[in-house]
Amino acid sequence: MVIMYGEKWLIIIFRNVKEIYDDLMYKVSWPTKQELSNSTIVVMMASLVMALVVFLIDFSFENVMMFFYKNIK
Repeated sequence: MVIMYGEKWLIIIFRNVKEIYDDLMYKVSWPTKQELSNSTIVVMMASLVMALVVFLIDFSFENVMMFFYKNIK
């Protein structure tokens, strides 16, 4: 770890912050509002489908296990 004395560390921090800002403002391609809305809908639908699949698997395993437990007694 390098310990910097004086104002040199402050200049380095400001340079890094400016570089990050420039990257975010000029190099990143941000999605449009329409693209963002479409992506949100896709994620919500995929989440609902996955929740339904997990529910069906859980429900099936529960019924199978109850069938075996009832037959063991």
